[in-house]
Amino acid sequence: MTPEQTATAYAQIAQHWDCPEFNSSYGINQHERALQFVSEFGSALDIGCGSSGRIINLLQSHGFTVEGLDLSQEMLTRAQRHHPHVRFHMANICSWNFPKNYDFISAWDSIWHIPLHQQLGVLCKICAGLTHGGVLIFTTGGVENPEEVTNPCFGQPLYHAAPGIPAILRTLAESNCSCRHLEYDQYPEKHVYVIAQRA
Repeated sequence: MTPEQTATAYAQIAQHWDCPEFNSSYGINQHERALQFVSEFGSALDIGCGSSGRIINLLQSHGFTVEGLDLSQEMLTRAQRHHPHVRFHMANICSWNFPKNYDFISAWDSIWHIPLHQQLGVLCKICAGLTHGGVLIFTTGGVENPEEVTNPCFGQPLYHAAPGIPAILRTLAESNCSCRHLEYDQYPEKHVYVIAQRA
């Protein structure tokens, strides 16, 4: 699936993340861990921000000026209702040019939808979008070798891919970023989150 096809699928199910039944604490403890490495609470970017606004809420509570990025118009419409004063970008992270560097970047459950052959290049670009000492948190699949799959989610097909943990760690090092934390946080599911920091 292309990122545009993924955005179309998410438009059909955006309400799942924007309803009282959604667990708004999902991913928050992991972000709190990442925030422990931050020294400058200036600007932050939420890549694949979605519709709930929970990560934006968290980052704002720590004093960040936050921007959101998503390719789904429906997701952004809902996000804007929650945060009318936040700057949102409707864009494909694969081709988006960073307007500045950020002290904190979150890519929670988002960049794993990027086509496999583009993921490591996008990770390099995101790392370059950090300030010196800036912190990145992102999720990936806990696999050794590259994998990709398309499965239904709330009746819509969603593509996921992972380049493999060894390739992720090599890419971080080549991008002048250190891995500060890597955890299988939903074990035995192969859901991994990584905290990295630019030197």
